[in-house]
Amino acid sequence: MKDRNQQAFVEEAKELLAGLEEAVLEIERDPLNTELIGKIFRTMHTIKGSSAMFGFESIASFTHELETAFDCVREGTMQVTPELVTLTLASRDHIASLLLVVEDGLQVDEALTSKGNAILRQLRTLMPQAAEPGVAAKTPAATVSDPNADSQKSVLYRIYFKPPENIFLRGLNPANLIEELAAMGDEEHVVHADSPSVQEPEGADLCRSIYDILLSTAHPAEGIRDVFIFVEEDSELRIEKLYDAAPLGKDKWQPLLETMRASKGVPTSSLQALINETEGRREKVKVDATADGGTGRHQEQRAIHSIKVPSERLDKLVNLVGELVTVQARLTIAAMNLTDPTLTQIAEEVEALIAELRDNAMSMRMVPIGTTFMRFQRLVRDLSVELGKEIRLVTEGEDTELDKTVIERLGDPLVHMIRNSIDHGIESPDMREAAGKPRTGTICLSAAHSGTNVNVTVSDDGRGFDVEAIRLRAVAQGMIKPDSHPTEQELFAFAFAPGFSTSKEVTSVSGRGVGMDVVRRNIEDLGGKIEIASKQGQGSTFTLKLPLTLAIIEGLLVRVNDELFVLPLAAVKECVELPPWNARRGNGGQLINVRGEIVPYVRLRDYFEMTGSAPSIEYAVIAEVEGKRCGFAVDSIIGEQQVVIKSIGKSYKDVKGISGATVLGDGALALIIDIPVVLSTAESERERLLRLASADVRVESSGSLAIRGEAQ
Repeated sequence: MKDRNQQAFVEEAKELLAGLEEAVLEIERDPLNTELIGKIFRTMHTIKGSSAMFGFESIASFTHELETAFDCVREGTMQVTPELVTLTLASRDHIASLLLVVEDGLQVDEALTSKGNAILRQLRTLMPQAAEPGVAAKTPAATVSDPNADSQKSVLYRIYFKPPENIFLRGLNPANLIEELAAMGDEEHVVHADSPSVQEPEGADLCRSIYDILLSTAHPAEGIRDVFIFVEEDSELRIEKLYDAAPLGKDKWQPLLETMRASKGVPTSSLQALINETEGRREKVKVDATADGGTGRHQEQRAIHSIKVPSERLDKLVNLVGELVTVQARLTIAAMNLTDPTLTQIAEEVEALIAELRDNAMSMRMVPIGTTFMRFQRLVRDLSVELGKEIRLVTEGEDTELDKTVIERLGDPLVHMIRNSIDHGIESPDMREAAGKPRTGTICLSAAHSGTNVNVTVSDDGRGFDVEAIRLRAVAQGMIKPDSHPTEQELFAFAFAPGFSTSKEVTSVSGRGVGMDVVRRNIEDLGGKIEIASKQGQGSTFTLKLPLTLAIIEGLLVRVNDELFVLPLAAVKECVELPPWNARRGNGGQLINVRGEIVPYVRLRDYFEMTGSAPSIEYAVIAEVEGKRCGFAVDSIIGEQQVVIKSIGKSYKDVKGISGATVLGDGALALIIDIPVVLSTAESERERLLRLASADVRVESSGSLAIRGEAQ
């Protein structure tokens, strides 16, 4: 889709559908909530009107029938039932599919049309007989069993609308918006412009008309505002309540229209005074501020507090800031080498400004995780129905912010984990009742900041991990010996092994051992890690520890031979000198005493198989990973460095322990160490060498070689 305004429609419609799904899931739990019913109806009305305005009739006609059903619900002639909720969710998915077709510039095919027709046929079976397709059954508002029925009485609004001059060039026409308003109730308007008609002259490029509108409707001000959703941002719009007692008949509107026509932009208070005079009322004239919401380029009542920016522009901004960070580092080095006080002062000021710019640019990429959380309400509902379980999803910490890139890549791992909790964790209602638990199980999805990380947890109150079943499965798959006694955490780690599953049967949800290994790999690719806590019969908790951002990090720059490496500073605790006698010991004895604590370490020289001689004095960078301290032996420590993470080429994709690269201020390249991967690989290699070293070597008479040596 090339048209900018049509693309804006698609993006707005997707946001409306996300809100629609949330409201529908909520109304299933609270079917008498009239506010939610009104919200659902207004959302459908907005999608219908906007799609018709842009010429997408397939979306408009389908949504119209769904709108009709919820109009019946609003009027009290139809109830919210599980069947209606299911069909509404299916309809929401169908509209999303139609939007994809529109976005790709394609035509709706027969299969998609048939699917939509099937949904509508089922929907019509739930509707009252009096409600023909596309026509809502109407009953007097006073008879609706609604505690807020008074709010559904007609209210007279004054709407002042000045569209942007380029509205025609954007493929829109104010006449269509007026028609939408007229469909909501009784409507009359006045046009202030050179043209006396509603529509600009044929072929006009610019719109210079101002529309002053009277509308008597039962719709709230929010519903009226939805009509202007795609033009409101750069229009001048005021919606003010004029009269909210008994409906003021249209036969009494003429004096108001004449006053509006005679004086462009006449104050609403003057119109209210005219109504009071006509009705013989003596109440104090007062503009209803609850309905007022003027917006536009010339309105101070409602300033625009946010704008939409394509994510590609944000990515480009962050990349440019990253380049600035690199250039600033070069400037700092040059200032230090030239020993010019003036240049040094300028470099320091530039560094401070770029640091502030960096923080602001990064904050623009930070988005609340709540939008990601809400998509799982639907997943839990659908799988609960499929598996015959009763499960509710509780979310906490929805306002916790993460880099948008992290959130985008977090979705799939969370889907796998929630599906795993639903299938393996939560028991059937009867089993839970027999175990003394509530029939409805609970899955809790939460997020919270923890230093430079964000912890995202998925917990359930289900059956928990069966430690013995995991051990037996691990033995059966040859992962451990039958007489071994691994710890609980070691057994829990098998849940992430490829092909590992304790499920006795394969279902459409799980059981093939595929998924949790992908979860761990994806989380590690994000620079995070997973921790498991579980108690049999009480439930399990998976904790994802994730970095706040993937773009710019604080690191510790070190050197080994002529190569430069960066260790993420968030994991670094301290740096110590490595004693010469300690540095010469082999893989089996890489331990260092740090103030009475024995800490294992890895020599990066050995890990990356680098040639050359080590210096007489080496250093150990002590880091903390998963609550355990470990060290990295390096030739020298250069210092702290703010680094911009760059992806590495295909030549390095198979190198374990490198998560990226960065360009330093002097143009040199430094590789960023993936601390957990290096430690895991080094530990596996150390265990292999220790196993070899614990055997003797003997030569059999046949000439074959048998391993049988002694520890070195």
